[in-house]
Amino acid sequence: MRTGILIDELGVGFDAMTTQAREAAKLGYQTLWLAQRGGWDALTALPALAAAAPGIALGTCVVPTYPRHPITMAAQALTVQAATGVPVHLGVGLSHRYIVEHEFGYSYDRPLRHLREYLEALNPLLRGEKADVHGETLTAAGGVNAPGAGRPSLLVGSVSPKSTKLAGELADGVITTWAGPRAIGEFVVPSLGAGSRVVSGQLICVTSEVDERRAWVEETYGAAASVPAYRAILDRDGYVRVSDSAIIGDEETVRRQVKALEDAGATELLVMPFGPAEDQARTRELLAS
Repeated sequence: MRTGILIDELGVGFDAMTTQAREAAKLGYQTLWLAQRGGWDALTALPALAAAAPGIALGTCVVPTYPRHPITMAAQALTVQAATGVPVHLGVGLSHRYIVEHEFGYSYDRPLRHLREYLEALNPLLRGEKADVHGETLTAAGGVNAPGAGRPSLLVGSVSPKSTKLAGELADGVITTWAGPRAIGEFVVPSLGAGSRVVSGQLICVTSEVDERRAWVEETYGAAASVPAYRAILDRDGYVRVSDSAIIGDEETVRRQVKALEDAGATELLVMPFGPAEDQARTRELLAS
């Protein structure tokens, strides 16, 4: 199972991000991931990580579809691919109704139809071909002139049955959130079909203070359990709270739980370290190997 790491971009400057990238490279991580969480633009920032850690693959987890037309998204991704010269994993997703409608002012009507039409347009564009989609939620009729740019891989941030099945049809795989071994093995992998990638995003902390770290996860992310799609994926693993999904404990405990994800069918681990600096250092060092 390949292992990548999330570069923490929340409330930090570029120097801190590039420092994280250099440290991850020294430890041997295979992919550096950036999230799109209302701060730095993930795609635009990737070349800075490439400069700090040459040769390591890059990914986004995930860029919302609604604010960026497929032609714009393809142009950005192809530019990053050509500028960095390393594999780029373009993770895209629907985001959530309250963000799309309340922050961006777009309609969130028929999100699955939107996602299908978006991927139908984005796929040929990433291959250097023209899109010709005249759909119910978007129109994309044109191409991107980016000579020499290779195709970025395309992943979908997904936790629902229908969007996961759609990712298996029109993308290279999915990036999961809050999904444990049972959800991955019994739901995600069968929904995708053979040959698809399953990037398992996991909050992980190697620590002796298990209760304290789990309480922090619940305080920080607990509200996600009220989002229907997240509630459904938590239920598949029997998790009552969001914090139940976090991987927390000593080195052996963490190794065992990560192995369970691999056995369930995860092809790549996306490590999201959290906790005090010393715990994060233990986490990064353990999982780099």
